[in-house]
Amino acid sequence: MQALSFNSAWREWNQFDFAAGSAKAALRPLQALTAAPSLLFLAALTTMLLRHPDVQFYEIDRIAFCLLVAGVMGRTIVQRRTVIFFTRASWPMLGLTLLALGSVVSQPFDHEAWSLLAAKFIVPFTLFHLAQVVFVEEKEFRRFEIFAVIVLSYLSFTSIAFLIGAKSLIFPRFILDESLGFHADRARGPLLQAVANGVSLNLLGLLALHAYRRGSIRGMKTFLVLASVPLAILATMTRAVWLSFAATIFALLWQCRSRKVRRIGITVALAGGLGIAAVVSSSQLGDSLADRFEERGPIDYREAVYAGAWQMFLQHPLSGWGFHQMPLELPRYVSGYEEKTLYPHNTYLELLVEHGIIGLALYGWLMWELWRLRRGPIPVGERRGFLDRRFHELWPILLAVYWVNAAVVVMSYQFVNGLLFTIAGMLAAQRRRSERVSRC
Repeated sequence: MQALSFNSAWREWNQFDFAAGSAKAALRPLQALTAAPSLLFLAALTTMLLRHPDVQFYEIDRIAFCLLVAGVMGRTIVQRRTVIFFTRASWPMLGLTLLALGSVVSQPFDHEAWSLLAAKFIVPFTLFHLAQVVFVEEKEFRRFEIFAVIVLSYLSFTSIAFLIGAKSLIFPRFILDESLGFHADRARGPLLQAVANGVSLNLLGLLALHAYRRGSIRGMKTFLVLASVPLAILATMTRAVWLSFAATIFALLWQCRSRKVRRIGITVALAGGLGIAAVVSSSQLGDSLADRFEERGPIDYREAVYAGAWQMFLQHPLSGWGFHQMPLELPRYVSGYEEKTLYPHNTYLELLVEHGIIGLALYGWLMWELWRLRRGPIPVGERRGFLDRRFHELWPILLAVYWVNAAVVVMSYQFVNGLLFTIAGMLAAQRRRSERVSRC
């Protein structure tokens, strides 16, 4: 009888041990997701940058985004931390998202509309809040700096390779596919749009300069990467990108108090200028540059589109036409162009037409809240870290780069939006930490 009881207990123990082992094995993927949220965050940004636009599995960026949300939420729950942090900027974000979501839901299902909704509002606004949880310690900021330099190196290399005709070095190959995206004759990078590529180069260049200034990333290789940025900007062959980059250099020299930043900025500009002069003098690029400066077509197109968009706005000034309705409706108000769809090439004008005065007011409120992040006390332990006082001086320049280029293109690029709102989330979290310390 005792032997039978012992055998029964042993079988029950084995069954329990097997169930426990199975549960442990099932939880390992979740444990891996929550182990290093900053790496998961950067991986999601990478998929947004390199997302292939013409394969059936192009939702890989959405999968990475969902895994990021699951990993960060799981980690905060396990650590018994606050899951979501709401700031003043959260309210206009919520308002814009609900406004666009209500418009999309009321329309027949359109995959492109939902994709744009995610790229413009859902993804960047979510990254803003997740960044407040993920990027807390200096090691996470260090990873973000390394990521910025690596991506900057890749985009610069790709742009310069396109400029000098070394197209065999460009990866992924879909960048060269003329049937995809826009501006196939320019250095457009994996974003498949020259302005978006230029904005990314400009923003990442400022982040790399900040990292180089504070000594977290050193060496001649980093300096060469910075010096290659002016040449990569030139390769975009886009006047708006050129002007915004020139204004960025001027703002660095005028606004930043750090002599080291000014010295590095001047050196990088001179080195980049020499590289540009060498390339121009040894190729047919000089004629192409002259043609780009004299080209009138894009200006005429914008004048016609802006006039038609204003007529659309006057018909529905308060609530607008609805999300993603402008490209299809705009051709009826523009003469001289036979395209069935026309794009406004202006973020603010698109907001005004599609969401009316309400949408533009919410967006203006959001940008004001982001601008306010430049001020505020810095915790004592972070005054020599990534978000130091010099970075606060750099933040208005980063915002200005985004704003200026948003006036010549619709910012529907996940990577660009995600990058900017990730940085904004870092600053918002720092402000919250400062307020908590002051209350204590």
